[in-house]
Amino acid sequence: MKLNTLRRHFRESFKSLGRNGWMTFASISAVTVTLLLVGVFLVIMLNIQHITKQIERDVEIRVHVDLSATDADKDALRAKLEALSGVEKVTYSSKDEELQKLIESFGEDGQSFRLFEQDNPLSDVFIVKAKNPLDTEKIAKQIEKLPSVGKVKYGKGQIEKLFAATKTIRNVGLALIVGLLFTAMFLISNTIKITIFARRREIEIMRLVGATNGFIRWPFFLEGLWLGVFGAVVPIVIVLSAYSYVFDLLYPKLKDTFFQLLPFYPFAWQLAAVLVLLGACIGIWGSMMSVRRFLKV
Repeated sequence: MKLNTLRRHFRESFKSLGRNGWMTFASISAVTVTLLLVGVFLVIMLNIQHITKQIERDVEIRVHVDLSATDADKDALRAKLEALSGVEKVTYSSKDEELQKLIESFGEDGQSFRLFEQDNPLSDVFIVKAKNPLDTEKIAKQIEKLPSVGKVKYGKGQIEKLFAATKTIRNVGLALIVGLLFTAMFLISNTIKITIFARRREIEIMRLVGATNGFIRWPFFLEGLWLGVFGAVVPIVIVLSAYSYVFDLLYPKLKDTFFQLLPFYPFAWQLAAVLVLLGACIGIWGSMMSVRRFLKV
């Protein structure tokens, strides 16, 4: 396409937006309302996804070494743990360190446990982290069969419920976002269709003077693009302003817990880019689907 022709299409697309002011307003409003809903839902779902990943990352397997194991047995056990498929990291915690953690976890009440410093009844522990938290149970069952292993703890029974819950949240969230996007596409398509229907004579005249389908489509393609991009501006401002307020409000209360929200940056840029891209795509799709009907005449 020649540069002058492309300039003409850009110029005509902006002129058309101005000539059809009310229709342009209606189309941008439809995009705005829809992307506002999509944006709010994306913020909620992405933060739920972030929190569930934090919880999953904290899942670990505690391998209590048999009390009769020698130092050579512990070295051999560590080597076997590190060699297991799916194991990301193995760390060692001696029974003295375990007792110290126990004392600190109970605060002032934990001082009574210092009585056991002379004759520590706890066992040494290997802490195993899986590369994929979903493999925790499978790895734990393999560890139970290894020699010099006393007990294996990984939250059996609870961890399965946790993973099932996070999987359900992800699937439901994904289904709702996809459903919302399809609804948005049809809503915007219908709104743009009304706009283009009002300009059907313009399209017919262009066809009568010999304009190709591609030549006719380009201004509508650009119009759909502008409608989507302009319609994404207000949702971005509203959603990010609200998220900034909520983040500043909750961050001090949640910073030491698993329930930390996504940091405002770079999340703000990523969300803005996603909403602009979605707006552009559904604007172009709605415009192209609508104009196709008149090009078949």
